[in-house]
Amino acid sequence: MSQLTIALNKGRILKETLPLFAAAGIEPLEDIEKSRKLTFETTSPDVRFLILRGSDVPTYVEFGAADVGVSGKDTLLEHGSQGYYEPLDLGIAKCRLMTAGVVGQTTKPGRIRVATKYVNLAKRYYAEQGRQVDIIKLYGAMELAPIMNLADEIVDIVDTGNTLRANGLEPREYIADISSRLIVNKASMKMKHKQIEALIDAVGSAVLEQAAA
Repeated sequence: MSQLTIALNKGRILKETLPLFAAAGIEPLEDIEKSRKLTFETTSPDVRFLILRGSDVPTYVEFGAADVGVSGKDTLLEHGSQGYYEPLDLGIAKCRLMTAGVVGQTTKPGRIRVATKYVNLAKRYYAEQGRQVDIIKLYGAMELAPIMNLADEIVDIVDTGNTLRANGLEPREYIADISSRLIVNKASMKMKHKQIEALIDAVGSAVLEQAAA
């Protein structure tokens, strides 16, 4: 049996992903949190994990360096989905993608400046709304942009909304529901169909059990 390479997202998503794979009988042989390694063998001899930055997971899967990956829907929407299938919603790391701005300020008419790390996604969203925008790409601390007059509003993921409120911002317009998804390289789905179907079934069962708990 050929080896399956699964690309996982380091950080919070990893903590929520590993129990689902464990329930499917796949666990890393070492503690990922305590290691600097980026590849890990697992309790299933034909499966190994890659640990990547979240934004790199779709690229590894699209180009076949990984057969399967776990990625947030926000990253997938930003990346585009030509080279992979998205067969399973893992139901973890749930949040919403929204616009946000300074509390009590209405969005001014005409062209506005929007700060976000989701450049492609934001362009599509505002184009659908018929709004003219200048997109400013930021990699973090998005909440500062409206406060410092760098942007009129931001596009970002919102979980509890506490970070927005703490910085004098409020959520405005809903764009999409976000959660982590299992993605599969299109060529791998053909070449390793039985293995990948078995994996999807096992992880899918774990997702249903977790949802019912």
